[in-house]
Amino acid sequence: MLNRVLAGIALVFTCLVSLAQEPSVSSAGTAARKPAPDFTLEDSNGAPLQLSSYKGKVVLLDFWATWCHGCKTEIPWFIVFQSKYKNAGLTVIGVSLDGDGWKVVKPFLKEKKFNYPVALGNDDIAKLYGIGPMPVSLLIDRDGNIADSHPGVVDRDAWEKEIRALLHEPSPIAVK
Repeated sequence: MLNRVLAGIALVFTCLVSLAQEPSVSSAGTAARKPAPDFTLEDSNGAPLQLSSYKGKVVLLDFWATWCHGCKTEIPWFIVFQSKYKNAGLTVIGVSLDGDGWKVVKPFLKEKKFNYPVALGNDDIAKLYGIGPMPVSLLIDRDGNIADSHPGVVDRDAWEKEIRALLHEPSPIAVK
């Protein structure tokens, strides 16, 4: 219980800090981007979800939990982004870091009518991506490189602008 209270306090602090930040696609260009660490996790249907299989797409990778208030704010936006930009090459992927697993995540997915794949994460992936307080969202370019990452609640309009910019970047990898 104390851990959840502390996590909530950390989330509020992170959200306040993030409100002052304006995300932007790396101004250093695509050469300065680092590859997104690959992973394979089980999705909500029991199938393997491997990040590297999405090369050729722009990926919005969202780390979230059902108890996270900021996450509940962003998820409807990400559902809209998935609908709006799917045909242009965007895929949203959610990674739930709920400690109670699928028993709390699956009802939440159904209630919110997710239209994108969701996997259940673990401590290993949280460490791999350096996840602290949630939400944490990353934009991964078509080549599998991290174009931007944002702790806390994103600015919806700025994040959408970045998505559009990434969708217009040329890539040597053909879109699936």
